[in-house]
Amino acid sequence: MATVLFRERGFDRVTVAEIARAAGVSAMTVFNYFPRKEDLFLDRIPEAADLCARAVRGRAAGEHPLTALRRLALELLDSGHPLSGVGDRYAGFWRIVLDSPTLRDRAREGVGELEDALAAALAESAPEVHDPRLLAALAVAAYRTVYVTSAGRLLAGERADAIGEDHRRRLTEAFDALERAFPAGPS
Repeated sequence: MATVLFRERGFDRVTVAEIARAAGVSAMTVFNYFPRKEDLFLDRIPEAADLCARAVRGRAAGEHPLTALRRLALELLDSGHPLSGVGDRYAGFWRIVLDSPTLRDRAREGVGELEDALAAALAESAPEVHDPRLLAALAVAAYRTVYVTSAGRLLAGERADAIGEDHRRRLTEAFDALERAFPAGPS
């Protein structure tokens, strides 16, 4: 319901009270689930952080954290998950984000939250990584770059099926580069 309102009128022109009314709940109920209006729209930020942290913490013994993150990125792509950034219906989502300074700011904060969660998971479970913060920052930046490039192509009118293999190739190149910079080995 909220997404329909955002699409019709733009994120910044829709109030939480209107969203609550359309959903048949109180504004307080909305805020009980989403601390800010931006979190209502960018509700996958916590999921992204959790998925990355779980991939690192749950990897097989001896498996490099980047191997687990690569696998996660490719699984998201293969399943068409919204966090993969590749899907024909995602262009509308990104148009709403790009049209709203508030959402763009929140998305940037979300990147920081993802980086923090990944750095914490690396620090807790990957003693072979000498600088968890650096690895987290570079991994998130690499994924974000691939994601944003694909989102830009979707916004330009390309179809997801035309983007998917290039997205996969760029993910592979990004993780290959990261693994060269952070090789597996004794700590």
